[in-house]
Amino acid sequence: MVTNGLTLTKLHHAAFDKKLIGVDENYCIHVAPRLLTVKDGPTLEALKALNGKPLRLPRRNCDRPDQDRLRLSFRDFSQAV
Repeated sequence: MVTNGLTLTKLHHAAFDKKLIGVDENYCIHVAPRLLTVKDGPTLEALKALNGKPLRLPRRNCDRPDQDRLRLSFRDFSQAV
């Protein structure tokens, strides 16, 4: 069981690390407001389209990301935006 992890592509992982996207404890994806107004091509548009979408979660609850850790990470994301 991995409680301290999200399965992300290289692009999404970089955006997550740079606080351009965040995931709240309800497994909802948030995109930094400063990105939502930028127009820069299809890759950014695809990233922006994730705003408000739920994560696709593993079936087993024990395989899902830890909600307490997501809450802490999302707090950092919220302070950065």
